[in-house]
Parts: sequence; structure tokens; C-alpha cells
Amino acid sequence: MASTKPLDTIAAIATASGAGGIGIVRVSGPRASLIGAGVLGSCPAPRHAAYLDFKQSNGELIDRGIAIFYPNPHSYTGEDVLELQAHGGTALMQILLARCIALGARQAEPGEFTRRAYLNEKIDLAQAEAVADVINAATAEAAKSAIRSLSGEFSQRINTLLLKLIDLRMYVEACLDFPEEEIDFITQGRVAEKLAAIIAELNSVFTKAKQGSLLREGINVVLVGQPNVGKSSLMNQLAGEEIAIVTSIAGTTRDTIKNAIQINGVPLHVIDTAGLRETDDEVEKFGIARTWAVAQTANIALLLIDAAHGITETEKSILERLPQEIRKIWVHNKIDVANEPALVKEKDGATHIYLSAKTGAGLDLLKSHLLKLAGYENNAEGVFMARARHLEALFKVDVHLAIAQAKINSAELLAEELRIAQEALSSITGKFTPDDLLGEIFGKFCIGK
Repeated sequence: MASTKPLDTIAAIATASGAGGIGIVRVSGPRASLIGAGVLGSCPAPRHAAYLDFKQSNGELIDRGIAIFYPNPHSYTGEDVLELQAHGGTALMQILLARCIALGARQAEPGEFTRRAYLNEKIDLAQAEAVADVINAATAEAAKSAIRSLSGEFSQRINTLLLKLIDLRMYVEACLDFPEEEIDFITQGRVAEKLAAIIAELNSVFTKAKQGSLLREGINVVLVGQPNVGKSSLMNQLAGEEIAIVTSIAGTTRDTIKNAIQINGVPLHVIDTAGLRETDDEVEKFGIARTWAVAQTANIALLLIDAAHGITETEKSILERLPQEIRKIWVHNKIDVANEPALVKEKDGATHIYLSAKTGAGLDLLKSHLLKLAGYENNAEGVFMARARHLEALFKVDVHLAIAQAKINSAELLAEELRIAQEALSSITGKFTPDDLLGEIFGKFCIGK
């Protein structure tokens, strides 16, 4: 990854929009010190906080605040960086930003500060993505995992794997250069043993990455079933508050209701839906149509039934209409009425959970099984944040290393599979990353980061 030194200077408000006690305008680029002198009278000493007047070109006072100057390369972006900390009024921030732009900066694009940090090799691509993940973390566990990635734990695991893969690939390719040597290079170089060790370590990283992906993305859980089986009551129990209206009247829920909750730090996007039945009510028909639509996007479907009635032909028809790839749990509700205990039962390859959405009995069993079904372990220690592209790259590495194992007696094919695996692994930290992907990644950042 080549370092780049942009010729222009960028500026943006680095704090969240809206009024606040403190607001920050950040400037990065070759004109940062000149802009500092223009706003402050003179640029502050490097890495020293100075309490100064912020002024317009005619000397009019904008505000008084803290100014800090970070000369390159010892800054977030690797360029000269100026931070102006003022009172966090919305209008005031805009005035201060306009002053910086008037002095030769331009408005930064979304994620441009972090993109420059990446291009100037202050952080790798996985760390850069973790910046946005730290900001957007919805749970404490997600924030902790994002911080691990930002601090470089994920990148370190990837780079360790990469070095071992490169070392093995160099050995195999070196053996290709000396075909006349009658040596069993596979045995002599312990190729099979080294490859097996790399695959084992990859599996460990893959597991932690999938855990982190769940913390970032969450799980989409849809509640489906006939009217009056307790979908809305279960929604309220999971949310811990009255989100959905509960009545004894069939068809009360006529639209999908989505609520974000968390279990052990894992975000769950739970969707309550209209009861599935034949109806002449046009509004209810729309709700039922939406039920089937959201079911197509779910990761897990909870099929609610009345414990007293069990699974009828209607429930079986609902099951048949659900996409095959969705994981499903039969939830036998109203055990308080049926006088049955809370339990989990495996029957005919399906999971059945008996609970009461009214009293909460068996709710912990459901929560635990949801995490298990999603592939999340209760201990999130060591989990680092991962994105879909990271998982795709790790999966590609896994596939090609498996092929390499199968082709281990053919040096040419083995070398090629190791090369493909290396490139896929390198894409995670940004060694082989096309510019259009960089634009997509950083374009989703907030302005000022």
C-alpha cells in the first residue's frame, strides 16, 4: 500500500450534529498550520493545547477555545492536523468551519480523514473500518469488540496467519525452481503439517470473526403464527416493555412491528407480525402480505403455537411457506394455561420450546437457544469486530486451503492455491484492495471521521 500525500487540505466538524457543550472542527493537510495562523493569529506549538481567540478575517471574535496542532507524521491522518475546540453550538460550528474553508481548506468527504490515515499507513483497512464500528456500536459488547479491532488485535491475527502462509508458499515455489532435485519436498519441509496448522489457526480466527459479525449486524428474528397465539406478548417480554398492543381480539396486530433488543450484548431485531389466517378485511390482508415479505429476510423464525392445541395443519402450512434457509424454532406458548413446565425438546429434527409469554417462564430458554442457533457463544472474550467482506475473504481462504490440502502432491497446483489464499487474506487489511471498494467503505462513514 503506497503512502499518498494529497495536495489539498480538508476541514469538517468532527463532533455530532446538534448543540453540545463542546464542538470540534478538524483540519488536515499541508495548509493546516497556515489556517491555524489565520484563525488564531499564530499556529500553536506542536501538541500543546492553547486557549486562544478564534477570529474572522476582520478581527471579529468567533469564540474562545482550545487549539491543538499535530505536525505530520505524528497525527491521526499522518498529515498536519489542526483541531479547534469551541462551544458546541450548531451555528457557531458552521461559522468556524466556514472560516477554515475561506482560508484554503475544502469540506471533507465522508470518512476522508480516516481514509487518509489508511493511505498514509497510520492504520490498516480493518482498523479503519473499526473506527466506524466503534462509533456505531449498539451494545457494550459490540463496542468492546470494535475497540479490539481498532487497537489492531484482528489485524495482528490476520498478519500472523499471512506470514505463515507466505513462508509456506515461498518454500513450495522454491522447490518448483529445482525440479531436478530428487527430494521429497513435502515430507522434508513438513508441508502437510504446516498447512494443517495454518488451517487450524484460520478456523480459530473465523470463529471469532463470526462472533464479531453477529455483534455488529445482529440477528433478524420474525414471530409468525395464527392470530391470538401470543406473538405480541412474546415481543413485549423480549423487549421488556409494552411495544405491541395485546388484546383477545383476533387480528389486533395488522402491521409488522420491529424492535431492537439485546441478549448478552448481541443485537436482535425482533419483528412482530400480523396473525396468519384467511380474512376478508383489506387492511389485515396488507398486514399478512407484509408478514410473508419480512419472513423472507429473517435469519430465524419463531413459529408460535398454543401449547394446548399443538401443531395443526395450519401451522404445518405456515412452515412449508417459510424459506428453507431460515432457521426455525417451534414456540409452544401459554404453558401457564396448559399447566405444562418450561422446557426445550428436540423432536423430528426440530427444536420445540415450551414457555409462557404472559409470565415469562421459559423465556431464558428461548434467549439461550436463539444465541446458540445464531452461532454465538456466551463468552465474547477475545471477539473482534468483523464485517461481511471479512467473512467472505476468510471463507475464500478456507476453501482454497482445503483444495491445497487435496492437491498437496502436485507442487504447481499447491502453489497456486496458496497464492489465491494469500491474496484473499491480504484483502482484509488492505494489501490488495481496489479503489472502488475503498470508496464504498469510506463513503459510509460520517463526515469529520
